[in-house]
Amino acid sequence: MEPSLNYETHPKERVYFILNVIAALVGYSLFYLLLTSIFKSQESLIAFTPVLFYMVLIGLYVFFRRGIMTGFLQGNSVKVSENQFPAIHDIVVAQSNALGLKYLPDVYIFQSGGALNAFAMRFFGANYVVLNSDIVEEALANSEDALKFIVGHELGHVKRRHMTKFVWLFPAFVIPFVRSAYSRSCEYTCDNIGHALCPEGSVPGLLILAAGKSIWKQVNYRAYQAQEWENDGFWAWFAEKVSSHPRLTKRVGRFEEPKVVPSDLMVEPAL
Repeated sequence: MEPSLNYETHPKERVYFILNVIAALVGYSLFYLLLTSIFKSQESLIAFTPVLFYMVLIGLYVFFRRGIMTGFLQGNSVKVSENQFPAIHDIVVAQSNALGLKYLPDVYIFQSGGALNAFAMRFFGANYVVLNSDIVEEALANSEDALKFIVGHELGHVKRRHMTKFVWLFPAFVIPFVRSAYSRSCEYTCDNIGHALCPEGSVPGLLILAAGKSIWKQVNYRAYQAQEWENDGFWAWFAEKVSSHPRLTKRVGRFEEPKVVPSDLMVEPAL
Protein backbone atom coordinates (compact mmCIF):
# COMPACT_ATOMS: atom_id res chain seq x y z
CA MET A 1 0.00 0.00 0.00
CA GLU A 2 1.32 3.41 -0.92
CA PRO A 3 1.85 5.74 2.05
CA SER A 4 -0.29 8.88 2.21
CA LEU A 5 1.61 10.56 5.05
CA ASN A 6 4.41 13.07 4.80
CA TYR A 7 6.77 13.25 7.76
CA GLU A 8 10.23 14.58 8.46
CA THR A 9 13.10 12.16 9.01
CA HIS A 10 15.40 13.62 11.62
CA PRO A 11 18.58 14.71 9.77
CA LYS A 12 20.89 13.07 12.30
CA GLU A 13 19.28 9.67 11.75
CA ARG A 14 20.93 9.37 8.32
CA VAL A 15 24.29 10.56 9.65
CA TYR A 16 24.32 8.21 12.62
CA PHE A 17 23.03 5.33 10.51
CA ILE A 18 26.05 5.69 8.21
CA LEU A 19 28.39 5.86 11.21
CA ASN A 20 26.78 2.72 12.64
CA VAL A 21 27.12 0.91 9.30
CA ILE A 22 30.83 1.78 9.21
CA ALA A 23 31.27 0.67 12.82
CA ALA A 24 29.37 -2.56 12.15
CA LEU A 25 31.48 -3.32 9.06
CA VAL A 26 34.61 -2.83 11.14
CA GLY A 27 33.20 -5.19 13.76
CA TYR A 28 32.25 -7.84 11.19
CA SER A 29 35.71 -7.55 9.59
CA LEU A 30 37.45 -8.01 12.93
CA PHE A 31 35.26 -11.00 13.68
CA TYR A 32 36.09 -12.52 10.28
CA LEU A 33 39.80 -12.00 10.84
CA LEU A 34 39.48 -13.57 14.29
CA LEU A 35 37.74 -16.64 12.87
CA THR A 36 40.27 -17.10 10.07
CA SER A 37 43.15 -16.86 12.54
CA ILE A 38 41.47 -19.34 14.88
CA PHE A 39 40.94 -21.97 12.18
CA LYS A 40 44.45 -21.66 10.76
CA SER A 41 45.81 -24.24 13.14
CA GLN A 42 44.52 -26.85 15.53
CA GLU A 43 46.35 -25.20 18.41
CA SER A 44 44.56 -21.89 17.84
CA LEU A 45 41.22 -23.66 17.53
CA ILE A 46 41.75 -25.43 20.85
CA ALA A 47 42.86 -22.22 22.55
CA PHE A 48 39.87 -20.21 21.34
CA THR A 49 37.24 -22.92 21.75
CA PRO A 50 36.02 -21.46 25.10
CA VAL A 51 35.67 -18.03 23.44
CA LEU A 52 33.62 -19.46 20.58
CA PHE A 53 31.53 -21.45 23.03
CA TYR A 54 30.60 -18.38 25.04
CA MET A 55 29.88 -16.36 21.90
CA VAL A 56 27.42 -19.02 20.74
CA LEU A 57 25.98 -19.20 24.24
CA ILE A 58 25.39 -15.44 24.33
CA GLY A 59 23.76 -15.56 20.89
CA LEU A 60 21.42 -18.34 22.01
CA TYR A 61 20.61 -16.46 25.20
CA VAL A 62 19.59 -13.34 23.29
CA PHE A 63 17.53 -15.39 20.83
CA PHE A 64 15.68 -17.40 23.49
CA ARG A 65 15.19 -14.33 25.68
CA ARG A 66 13.41 -12.54 22.86
CA GLY A 67 11.40 -15.66 22.05
CA ILE A 68 10.33 -16.10 25.67
CA MET A 69 9.34 -12.44 25.83
CA THR A 70 7.23 -12.86 22.71
CA GLY A 71 5.58 -15.97 24.10
CA PHE A 72 4.95 -14.24 27.42
CA LEU A 73 3.20 -11.37 25.67
CA GLN A 74 1.05 -13.73 23.62
CA GLY A 75 -0.06 -15.64 26.70
CA ASN A 76 -0.34 -12.91 29.33
CA SER A 77 -1.36 -9.75 27.47
CA VAL A 78 -4.52 -8.68 25.65
CA LYS A 79 -4.24 -8.68 21.87
CA VAL A 80 -5.95 -5.77 20.15
CA SER A 81 -8.29 -6.84 17.36
CA GLU A 82 -11.62 -6.03 15.73
CA ASN A 83 -13.31 -7.73 18.67
CA GLN A 84 -10.92 -6.62 21.40
CA PHE A 85 -10.57 -2.87 21.97
CA PRO A 86 -11.91 -2.13 18.49
CA ALA A 87 -11.34 1.64 18.91
CA ILE A 88 -7.61 1.04 19.33
CA HIS A 89 -7.65 -1.45 16.45
CA ASP A 90 -9.21 1.21 14.22
CA ILE A 91 -6.40 3.62 15.15
CA VAL A 92 -3.77 1.01 14.29
CA VAL A 93 -5.43 0.20 10.95
CA ALA A 94 -5.84 3.84 9.95
CA GLN A 95 -2.27 4.78 10.88
CA SER A 96 -0.77 1.67 9.30
CA ASN A 97 -2.59 2.50 6.07
CA ALA A 98 -1.36 6.09 6.22
CA LEU A 99 2.21 4.82 6.66
CA GLY A 100 1.86 2.31 3.85
CA LEU A 101 2.60 -0.73 6.00
CA LYS A 102 2.11 -3.96 4.11
CA TYR A 103 1.15 -5.94 7.22
CA LEU A 104 -0.49 -4.86 10.45
CA PRO A 105 1.76 -5.44 13.47
CA ASP A 106 0.33 -7.42 16.37
CA VAL A 107 -0.62 -4.95 19.10
CA TYR A 108 -0.80 -6.04 22.74
CA ILE A 109 -1.91 -4.28 25.91
CA PHE A 110 0.33 -5.30 28.79
CA GLN A 111 -0.27 -4.71 32.50
CA SER A 112 3.10 -3.65 33.92
CA GLY A 113 2.41 -2.56 37.47
CA GLY A 114 1.78 1.08 36.69
CA ALA A 115 4.75 1.67 34.42
CA LEU A 116 4.07 4.09 31.60
CA ASN A 117 5.70 2.91 28.42
CA ALA A 118 5.18 1.56 24.94
CA PHE A 119 7.61 -0.15 22.62
CA ALA A 120 7.95 -1.95 19.31
CA MET A 121 9.80 -5.22 18.79
CA ARG A 122 10.41 -7.77 16.08
CA PHE A 123 10.85 -11.54 16.30
CA PHE A 124 11.00 -14.13 13.50
CA GLY A 125 9.83 -11.67 10.87
CA ALA A 126 6.80 -10.45 12.84
CA ASN A 127 6.38 -6.94 14.25
CA TYR A 128 4.83 -6.25 17.64
CA VAL A 129 3.67 -3.07 19.35
CA VAL A 130 3.22 -3.23 23.11
CA LEU A 131 1.18 -0.62 25.00
CA ASN A 132 1.31 -0.59 28.77
CA SER A 133 -2.21 -0.67 30.17
CA ASP A 134 -1.94 2.55 32.19
CA ILE A 135 -1.27 4.55 29.03
CA VAL A 136 -4.30 2.99 27.36
CA GLU A 137 -6.45 3.58 30.46
CA GLU A 138 -5.63 7.29 30.58
CA ALA A 139 -5.93 7.72 26.83
CA LEU A 140 -9.34 6.09 26.59
CA ALA A 141 -10.60 8.11 29.55
CA ASN A 142 -9.20 11.54 28.77
CA SER A 143 -6.94 11.83 25.74
CA GLU A 144 -7.43 9.64 22.69
CA ASP A 145 -5.12 12.02 20.80
CA ALA A 146 -2.28 11.11 23.15
CA LEU A 147 -2.87 7.43 22.40
CA LYS A 148 -2.85 8.15 18.67
CA PHE A 149 0.51 9.89 19.01
CA ILE A 150 2.02 7.06 21.07
CA VAL A 151 0.73 4.36 18.72
CA GLY A 152 1.93 6.38 15.73
CA HIS A 153 5.37 6.72 17.29
CA GLU A 154 5.69 2.95 17.71
CA LEU A 155 4.36 2.27 14.22
CA GLY A 156 7.06 4.67 13.06
CA HIS A 157 9.67 2.19 14.27
CA VAL A 158 7.98 -0.48 12.16
CA LYS A 159 7.81 1.83 9.14
CA ARG A 160 11.49 2.77 9.42
CA ARG A 161 12.50 -0.86 10.12
CA HIS A 162 14.52 0.26 13.10
CA MET A 163 14.38 -3.11 14.87
CA THR A 164 15.82 -4.94 11.85
CA LYS A 165 18.54 -2.34 11.40
CA PHE A 166 19.56 -2.60 15.05
CA VAL A 167 20.03 -6.36 14.70
CA TRP A 168 22.35 -6.03 11.70
CA LEU A 169 24.19 -3.10 13.27
CA PHE A 170 24.84 -5.01 16.49
CA PRO A 171 28.69 -4.90 16.15
CA ALA A 172 28.50 -1.09 16.37
CA PHE A 173 28.29 -1.65 20.12
CA VAL A 174 32.10 -1.82 20.11
CA ILE A 175 32.26 1.98 19.64
CA PRO A 176 30.87 3.91 22.65
CA PHE A 177 27.99 6.34 22.12
CA VAL A 178 27.55 5.64 18.38
CA ARG A 179 24.70 3.17 18.76
CA SER A 180 22.88 5.21 21.40
CA ALA A 181 23.20 8.35 19.24
CA TYR A 182 21.54 6.52 16.35
CA SER A 183 18.80 5.27 18.66
CA ARG A 184 18.04 8.80 19.88
CA SER A 185 17.81 10.09 16.31
CA CYS A 186 15.37 7.26 15.52
CA GLU A 187 13.22 8.36 18.45
CA TYR A 188 13.11 11.90 17.08
CA THR A 189 12.01 10.60 13.68
CA CYS A 190 9.26 8.50 15.27
CA ASP A 191 8.11 11.51 17.28
CA ASN A 192 7.80 13.31 13.94
CA ILE A 193 5.76 10.41 12.57
CA GLY A 194 3.46 10.40 15.60
CA HIS A 195 3.07 14.16 15.27
CA ALA A 196 2.26 13.90 11.56
CA LEU A 197 -0.41 11.30 12.34
CA CYS A 198 -1.92 13.26 15.24
CA PRO A 199 -0.46 16.72 15.94
CA GLU A 200 -2.87 17.33 18.81
CA GLY A 201 -1.55 14.30 20.69
CA SER A 202 2.17 15.10 20.60
CA VAL A 203 2.50 17.17 23.77
CA PRO A 204 -0.13 15.27 25.81
CA GLY A 205 1.44 11.94 24.81
CA LEU A 206 4.90 13.01 25.92
CA LEU A 207 3.64 14.65 29.12
CA ILE A 208 1.88 11.42 30.09
CA LEU A 209 5.23 9.65 29.78
CA ALA A 210 6.89 12.38 31.85
CA ALA A 211 4.40 12.95 34.67
CA GLY A 212 2.12 9.94 34.69
CA LYS A 213 -1.54 9.45 34.03
CA SER A 214 -2.83 11.21 37.15
CA ILE A 215 -1.13 14.61 37.08
CA TRP A 216 0.03 15.20 33.51
CA LYS A 217 -2.81 17.67 32.96
CA GLN A 218 -1.45 19.85 35.74
CA VAL A 219 2.01 20.17 34.19
CA ASN A 220 2.92 23.73 33.25
CA TYR A 221 4.03 23.31 29.65
CA ARG A 222 6.28 26.35 29.54
CA ALA A 223 7.90 25.59 32.89
CA TYR A 224 8.57 22.03 31.79
CA GLN A 225 10.16 23.31 28.60
CA ALA A 226 12.35 25.62 30.66
CA GLN A 227 13.86 22.62 32.48
CA GLU A 228 15.78 21.85 29.30
CA TRP A 229 17.76 25.07 29.69
CA GLU A 230 17.89 25.16 33.48
CA ASN A 231 19.51 21.73 33.81
CA ASP A 232 22.24 21.79 31.18
CA GLY A 233 25.17 20.63 33.33
CA PHE A 234 27.56 17.77 32.67
CA TRP A 235 25.48 14.99 34.21
CA ALA A 236 22.33 15.96 32.33
CA TRP A 237 24.38 16.00 29.13
CA PHE A 238 26.16 12.72 29.87
CA ALA A 239 22.99 10.90 30.96
CA GLU A 240 21.48 11.62 27.56
CA LYS A 241 24.61 10.58 25.64
CA VAL A 242 24.51 7.07 27.13
CA SER A 243 20.72 6.79 26.76
CA SER A 244 18.74 5.30 23.88
CA HIS A 245 16.16 8.09 24.17
CA PRO A 246 16.51 11.88 24.15
CA ARG A 247 15.45 13.84 27.21
CA LEU A 248 11.69 14.26 27.41
CA THR A 249 12.15 17.98 28.08
CA LYS A 250 13.89 18.21 24.71
CA ARG A 251 11.31 16.06 22.91
CA VAL A 252 8.37 18.08 24.24
CA GLY A 253 10.04 21.35 23.29
CA ARG A 254 10.11 20.38 19.61
CA PHE A 255 6.33 20.74 19.36
CA GLU A 256 4.14 23.78 19.77
CA GLU A 257 2.21 24.41 22.94
CA PRO A 258 -1.33 23.02 22.70
CA LYS A 259 -4.06 25.60 22.12
CA VAL A 260 -5.67 24.50 25.37
CA VAL A 261 -3.29 23.53 28.15
CA PRO A 262 -5.16 21.72 30.93
CA SER A 263 -3.21 23.18 33.83
CA ASP A 264 -4.19 25.02 36.99
CA LEU A 265 -0.53 25.92 37.36
CA MET A 266 -0.17 27.81 34.09
CA VAL A 267 1.74 31.04 34.56
CA GLU A 268 0.02 34.03 33.01
CA PRO A 269 2.21 35.80 30.44
CA ALA A 270 3.63 39.15 31.50
CA LEU A 271 1.99 42.18 29.95
